[in-house]
Amino acid sequence: MNFPLYIARRYVRSKSSQNAVNIINAVTFGVIVIGSAALFIVLSGFAGLKTFSLSFSNTFDPDMRIVPASGKTFAFGPEQAAGLRDIPGIASYSRELEERVYLTHDQRSMIAYIKGVDSAYNRTTGIDSTIYMGLWDLSAQQAVSGISIASQLSLSVQNYRSPLIVLVPKPGTGNLSPQGLGDQPYNQMAVILSGIYQIEEGLDKKYLFADLGLVQALLERDSLQVSGVNLRLTPEADEAAMLSAVRDTLGSGVEVRTRRQLNQTLYRMLNTENLATYLIFTLVLIIALFNVVGAIIMMILDKQLHTRTLYSLGLTVRQLRRIYFLQGVLVTCAGGVIGVLIGVALIGSQLAFGWLMITPSLAYPVALSWANVGIVLATIAVLGVIAARIASNRINKKMLSL
Repeated sequence: MNFPLYIARRYVRSKSSQNAVNIINAVTFGVIVIGSAALFIVLSGFAGLKTFSLSFSNTFDPDMRIVPASGKTFAFGPEQAAGLRDIPGIASYSRELEERVYLTHDQRSMIAYIKGVDSAYNRTTGIDSTIYMGLWDLSAQQAVSGISIASQLSLSVQNYRSPLIVLVPKPGTGNLSPQGLGDQPYNQMAVILSGIYQIEEGLDKKYLFADLGLVQALLERDSLQVSGVNLRLTPEADEAAMLSAVRDTLGSGVEVRTRRQLNQTLYRMLNTENLATYLIFTLVLIIALFNVVGAIIMMILDKQLHTRTLYSLGLTVRQLRRIYFLQGVLVTCAGGVIGVLIGVALIGSQLAFGWLMITPSLAYPVALSWANVGIVLATIAVLGVIAARIASNRINKKMLSL
């Protein structure tokens, strides 16, 4: 039998004759429970916010996007389309052409991007699920704008009397003189809004969607020129294998980017925030676990007579240190487990009942992750081991010989 572990377990369960020591032990245990629960809840909250933030881009962005390796556009013809259709794992694809334009309506104007898309775009992405007003219909010179664009330009759906004017500079050969540009230095077209989408502010004020052929004519591009091809993968498709297959099919003139690569800044920001929060709360736990050091030292002083007796019975200094080391580890781990269980219960109740609301219709997003459970327990265990080691080293031959 492991004798130091047996004594440590007895010390954990037994109460001291000194009431002050019992209070210190209770406070220490409570601090560990609250600290571990708080760390788990905060990590779960940030995980929920990350999922919530990425849901906007996941709705808007495809699983993969093919973009030109250089320049703004590349040729995508029947041969490339047939190659994509032959790749197992591609559920659908959609072509697009994007350019910055000048929008004007009712003496109001703004800069935005027009994105010409084909009829498969709403099947390749989830854009049609974001429609706030009207319909997703790009036929007959109709367009769909973000709610911020519609608000800033005072646009309304199906307003045929007052169309939206889209202006874009004519493609030239570098001659900026009036003779080189002609009478009108820009192309323009009028569109009617068939719908208004709402995703998040950055996207709501950025894009105006129109038919791909219409945008190609506006930009004076031929029917093969696109700025990107969006891919939707089947659920069982392997991302790495798909990347390799698409690159082999289309050659070196294009790049294939995953959804994560399309939103590198967003992912980096969310991961940095999550790491910073973890480090801040870990620092709080480090400060709180100084209580463990103090509590073990108080226990050593309270059990000093018992310790000397055990030393006289033949236990070594190393074994005596191990008793108090194991006591500190047991207290810390027990408190960490209870704290995590409390955190799991709170997060689970938020997921089930949504008792904490951001708006009357939106519950605060949280995510219950086993990875966070492991992170919290590992953090508590490591810090507990360090604290217990520091406190148990208090025992030495000089103290036992007094």
